[in-house]
Amino acid sequence: MNEDIFDEEATNLRIRLQELRTEHQDLDEAIARLSLVPVADELIVRRLKKRKLLLKDRLVAIERLLDPNELA
Repeated sequence: MNEDIFDEEATNLRIRLQELRTEHQDLDEAIARLSLVPVADELIVRRLKKRKLLLKDRLVAIERLLDPNELA
């Protein structure tokens, strides 16, 4: 029973990990596009970068939960 719960939790974490990776990549692309615009709103770019860093921290935390023996 406990193993089923752990398997389900690991599956949920892997799904969330993929969602976060996708959002992180989307933010990376948006920041790159905005950086090409000469009059880009720096506040928006800073907020996107901050969100991207937050996502990276969450990605690392989930990766460590899924494989605590591997350095994330």
